[in-house]
Amino acid sequence: MQNFTKITTAHIWVLDHQAALDFYVGKLGFEVKADVGKGGFRWLTVGLPGEAIPEIALDVPGPPVMDEKSAAQIRELVSKGATGVVMVLHTDDCFGTYERLLARGVEFTQPATDHGYGVDCGLRDPFGNQIRILQPKAWRK
Repeated sequence: MQNFTKITTAHIWVLDHQAALDFYVGKLGFEVKADVGKGGFRWLTVGLPGEAIPEIALDVPGPPVMDEKSAAQIRELVSKGATGVVMVLHTDDCFGTYERLLARGVEFTQPATDHGYGVDCGLRDPFGNQIRILQPKAWRK
């Protein structure tokens, strides 16, 4: 028997909710799935338009989730891009997606390049999180 049926939410650290919305919704084309605040905490998720899951929670490090010392350490790691690749987004046209996002002001760390496994490119969000965009070869699902 399978233990799990689906992945519903992944979390990434961001340093500012509005800047995160400007990037993920305004530039990448995601849509807001949830935006709820209570007692200094904000639950903000985005996802692909028309897709219920998975959602990406845009988390700002700090109270009430953690103490300020821990939050400062996380902010430093995120700013350095030291959290690794936070997500891989699939596309049917990596070269076209690269050009469209470049025109929207997205800064890339690697241009769209044809590799043996497919075409991919790399970028960072405004906080340092690394994102890959992949057009997999036909043999991949």
